Amino acid sequence: MLWSLIKVLVFVAVVAALGLGASYLMETEGGVQVTVAGIEYTFGPLESVLGLLILLVGLWVVLKIASFLVALLKFLAGDETALSRYFDRSRERRGYRALSESLMALAGGEGKAAMAKAQRAEKLLGQPEITNIITAQAAEMAGDTKLAAEAYKKLLTDKTTRFVGVRGILKQKLVEGDKDTAKKLAEKAFELKPRHEEVQDILLQLQADAHDWKGARNTLNAKLKSGSLPRDVYTRREAVLALSEAQDIIDADASIEAREAAIAANKKSPDLIPASVMAARAYIKGGNDKYAARILKKTWSVHPHPDLAAAFAEIAPNETPAQRVERFKALTNVHPDDPETRMLATELLIAAEDFPAARRALGDLVETKPNVRVLTMMAAIERGEGAPEAVVRGWLGKAVTAPRGTRWVCDKCSQVHKDWMPICSNCGAFDTLSWREAPDDAVAGATGETMLPLVLADDPAPVPAAPMAPVTPVADPAQPMGEDAVDAPEAEIIDEPTPPRPDSVAPTEGETVDTDPIRR
Repeated sequence: MLWSLIKVLVFVAVVAALGLGASYLMETEGGVQVTVAGIEYTFGPLESVLGLLILLVGLWVVLKIASFLVALLKFLAGDETALSRYFDRSRERRGYRALSESLMALAGGEGKAAMAKAQRAEKLLGQPEITNIITAQAAEMAGDTKLAAEAYKKLLTDKTTRFVGVRGILKQKLVEGDKDTAKKLAEKAFELKPRHEEVQDILLQLQADAHDWKGARNTLNAKLKSGSLPRDVYTRREAVLALSEAQDIIDADASIEAREAAIAANKKSPDLIPASVMAARAYIKGGNDKYAARILKKTWSVHPHPDLAAAFAEIAPNETPAQRVERFKALTNVHPDDPETRMLATELLIAAEDFPAARRALGDLVETKPNVRVLTMMAAIERGEGAPEAVVRGWLGKAVTAPRGTRWVCDKCSQVHKDWMPICSNCGAFDTLSWREAPDDAVAGATGETMLPLVLADDPAPVPAAPMAPVTPVADPAQPMGEDAVDAPEAEIIDEPTPPRPDSVAPTEGETVDTDPIRR
């Protein structure tokens, strides 16, 4: 309000001043005489002032026209002028409009439209470092990999876009399956941007696939420094890489280095089961059973596992079943309610022919964890206690279709592996194997074929149970544990050779049938 009032007052003052000046000029005598071509022109004071103002305005217009003509001549000569800048700004506006439309088309999934708009934007803007990126991504979206590769190669010439070009070609090589070239490109991309998380992951995966454990450990260390990997995950994966390196050394028959690498891997991550087993076996090979037992006990306290029990059995391979039961209390007294601990104790007691204790150790696993291993041990207990053959076959019949139990399963693709490995053989993921039950857990067909004749055979007369031979605890139905274990992958009852007789014929009076224990 105040400002408006001030503007009104200023306007009134100016008008008043002009009016006062005009009246003063009109009252003033004299004037200005101008002679042009012999003709005199006389102007009064007011007319003289107005003529002077008109003359100044005309002079300004002439100067502007002259400057325009000069700028036009320079424009025609190719020099930068206001006129050229005007056209440049117009071209720039159209170029950015085309660039914006290409980005919108790219975001909307219209690859061909995005390429067309990007080409128009490049002609108008002359900035290939922007339009080539859009062209490459749009070409990939449209399925034109050749055009995308050409666009990425153009980006390699500019240091500001070189990383984008290397990364784009890297992705194409991964899709093509050219891992050797992809590894070199990933190393170059990592050199350009060592803190880029995606490049770190790709390079680590490719190095692990190529068994370049030293390079993988350097990449893992870079991930830790960049903050993209938690400290506990880094420690475990560093141990996995050390263990993988140790396994390769073992394959190369360099036992001393293998022992050192295995022990180092175990120290980095004591709960890594394969590292503990390898380190324990390295100590056993070196005659240091005490250290081997200590490693296995420590890992068992974290995660009971059959591989640990297998390695623990190798410490004293020639002990009797009773001695083994006593020595294994160092493991079975730890986590006594764990299913793996109970199954281990049951196997040991079966080998020692203490079948009532084996039944007590097995407990309710028949109802809660009815897998092949549990049901097979139950059949062994029934056979050892002199149960009818039909009862034994009944347990074996259940085992035919029972789940296999816990195994090494990939957390990414659910592929089941017989042994632990750092890289999934199916999807190629690194450090994704965990000891758990598979989603679709069923017994392999070979197991059913092995048991089928025993299940379908006619029920013979009850046969007294023969004394059971010592059975070495096994780690898994597919992996025998210890030197005395039998190689059969699943549970089966094997009769000692007797005179050939059909299963449907019962033994004659006074005749006995000698049977071996159930073998894993």
